[in-house]
Amino acid sequence: MFRQLREDIRSVFDRDPAARTAWEVLTCYPGLHAIYFHKLSRWFWSHGLLWFGRWTSHVGRMLTGIEIHPGATIGKRVFIDHGMGVVIGETAELGDDVTLYHGVTLGGTTWNKGKRHPTLGRGVVVGAGAKILGPILIGDGAKIGSNAVVVKDVPPGGTVVGVPGRLVDEGGVKEQARFAAYAVVQNQDDPYATAIQVLIEHSRELEQAVVDLGEKLQRLEREAAARSAETPKSEQLRAIK
Repeated sequence: MFRQLREDIRSVFDRDPAARTAWEVLTCYPGLHAIYFHKLSRWFWSHGLLWFGRWTSHVGRMLTGIEIHPGATIGKRVFIDHGMGVVIGETAELGDDVTLYHGVTLGGTTWNKGKRHPTLGRGVVVGAGAKILGPILIGDGAKIGSNAVVVKDVPPGGTVVGVPGRLVDEGGVKEQARFAAYAVVQNQDDPYATAIQVLIEHSRELEQAVVDLGEKLQRLEREAAARSAETPKSEQLRAIK
């Protein structure tokens, strides 16, 4: 018990630069409190004391703002940063070293009994506000961007962003081992964002071309008006006749 607690506190220091002391983490981090409320509620649940499990989970939710169903399976050194608004469903499974930020939902998409919530592999990072829905598999080391909505499997080390979630990086072994706060990977190229940027630049070029044409037309009109003013009225009348 105490050995696991020390590991959990150390994992907070590894993933949150704001953590200063072990005492601060132990007393002021609701994500850590929620994990230990879940351990207790899970014990009741697994021993057939279902009401006690749900009641303990409910108390943990009131105190931390984090809702974890006692039926959920959570691995070691799972870190819930900030935590407010996190919801983890009954059949969800989280591997070791998973990181969740506030507003994350691991939800189900059916009312049928059985497996209906996602499974997160080891070292997965889920950004703030992301929604992972259904009995899908998020591979080891995958990164889910903030506010993404994911309804399909994600390969190990992959990075998913957007609504609906789209895979912008298939990752690899190196990606699995690299922690990224809020699932933000530096120098990550999103092909959709790149295409939009190209369209924006093209639009700016067209706008500038229109401005240039307008200036040329105004200059030609001024020149025509100047020539007209310099021409004697007699010649103008003769030209009209």
